[in-house]
Amino acid sequence: LALFLAFPLSFLPGDVGRYAPLVTALVLGLVGATAGIVKRNELGAFAQGVRGRSRERGVDARVLLDTSVIIDGRIADVVRSGFVRGTLIVPRFVLAELQYFNDSPDGSKRERGRRGLEMLSKMQKEETVKVELSDEDPAGSGADAKLVTLARSLGVAIMTNDYGLNRVAELQGITVLNMNDLAKAVRPDVLPGEEITVRVIQVGKEQAQGVGYLEDGTMVVIENGARHIGTELAVAVMRVLQTVGGRMIFAQPRGEPSETRRPRAIDR
Repeated sequence: LALFLAFPLSFLPGDVGRYAPLVTALVLGLVGATAGIVKRNELGAFAQGVRGRSRERGVDARVLLDTSVIIDGRIADVVRSGFVRGTLIVPRFVLAELQYFNDSPDGSKRERGRRGLEMLSKMQKEETVKVELSDEDPAGSGADAKLVTLARSLGVAIMTNDYGLNRVAELQGITVLNMNDLAKAVRPDVLPGEEITVRVIQVGKEQAQGVGYLEDGTMVVIENGARHIGTELAVAVMRVLQTVGGRMIFAQPRGEPSETRRPRAIDR
């Protein structure tokens, strides 16, 4: 461009026509080089700003935790794996509910409260997330109503296992992260004829039935499994039933002949 602009100057008479094109080309060349360096620095700063804002958005990802998802405990494993990052907000009224369970004379509630507090302690030690205690206590009756109000005011999602809270929050336009939905999405498929190992923990509804659970919470109903209560048992899958409450697997001890009667669901 500099040479193109300088070319007409060569037609000027005398020494002016001889030296003007060279001087003009040099000046314009220097101007162009300077502009290129400045523009390169500006583009570099712009790119760094974009990357910085992207990192900030990732770091600033915030989500409210309810009592059920903390007690469940799977959230601690997901955090440890690095799939969840950002800030996990635990309202004081949720922490108070955990403490209430922990101090309960009822053994079952006490165990749930202790487990929830242990899960919070585990997550506080992880470097990928920040556990933030919120002192905000919105008006409302019950922890669920307060969580919905707080999520709306903060503009954040709620992480829960509670079906009722899930529905109420979604109806009010609040994003819900359900740990049960995540478990369903990543659990392996089980097909009839496959063999699995399950611990039999209780008797079933039908005579001689035993019941166990897979790690993802799937109920396994075992024909002739009642006599194996308290043991790990290898079973063959007979059929898989999808219910409103989740998936159920009907199986029998490995090597035993199939039952002729159709398995029935038990009360959950």
